[in-house]
Amino acid sequence: MSGPTLRIATRKSALALWQAEHVAALLRKAHPDLAVELVPMTTKGDRILDRSLAAIGGKGLFIKELEVAIESGRADLAVHSMKDVPAELPEGMMIAAVLPRADPRDALVSPRHPGLADLPPGARVGTSSLRRQAQLLAQRPDLKIEPLRGNVDTRLKRVADGELDAIVLACAGLVRLGWESRITARLPVTTSLPAVGQGVIGIECRRDDARTRSALAALDHADTHTVLAAERAFAERLGGSCQSPIAAHAALDGAGLGLEGLVAEPDGSQVFRDRIHGAATDAAALGRELAERLLSAGAGALLERLRSG
Repeated sequence: MSGPTLRIATRKSALALWQAEHVAALLRKAHPDLAVELVPMTTKGDRILDRSLAAIGGKGLFIKELEVAIESGRADLAVHSMKDVPAELPEGMMIAAVLPRADPRDALVSPRHPGLADLPPGARVGTSSLRRQAQLLAQRPDLKIEPLRGNVDTRLKRVADGELDAIVLACAGLVRLGWESRITARLPVTTSLPAVGQGVIGIECRRDDARTRSALAALDHADTHTVLAAERAFAERLGGSCQSPIAAHAALDGAGLGLEGLVAEPDGSQVFRDRIHGAATDAAALGRELAERLLSAGAGALLERLRSG
């Protein structure tokens, strides 16, 4: 494939640039004649660091300006961590390809304590994720949750300097940045159910951009697309806001798919959790059915209260 250069809109953070460069390299390998360049941008989510994501509008703030760049013709595609992508995309946009999923689990980073159970009473744990906060407090109500924003090395410095006893980050991001050795413990999904799409790199473009879609088709990983469909359908049916701790994790087993989902009170005092299994070909339908179960079990009232609060 040759022709005009494919332009990738990306945030300027180290992890975002790594992911965009990775996709660029894969595109060049799949299409040796294709020219690919990065269009680095600073998003609102990157600029506002003194408030929690929930307080300023949620994780979608990291991608809105990238989508505007595509819509206005300044870029052809954008590379995202799928856990940052809202369940509903703007009109005319699509996730054209996803890469094979990396480790979806959360990582505990604590230089002085080997695991979650080993943290002392009242330990200070850094995270700006309401999902992580809710699940940590459900198991350890004594923990003191501290807001954690900024780039990954800034976050790691806070725990290395002893300002915090532990922080929780995504395993995938630490591994991609070469900091796997900083992971103290990989939290099992039974302890911390991951965010929807965690560990998945997704590539967004305009639905009517046939050339870009054709170039990206060579990169798409079908199994990851299937599990992602289940998780995102679950989140979309719940209609949660940025104030809503929601988690989901799907996995394939042969022709089957298992999906576990969770909705929780931010302080961990109430947790709704269930799982479903069915045919992988029904991935999105399974996601919606599991969401309906949780809504009926009481998560609906909880989400409504969080939205109105």
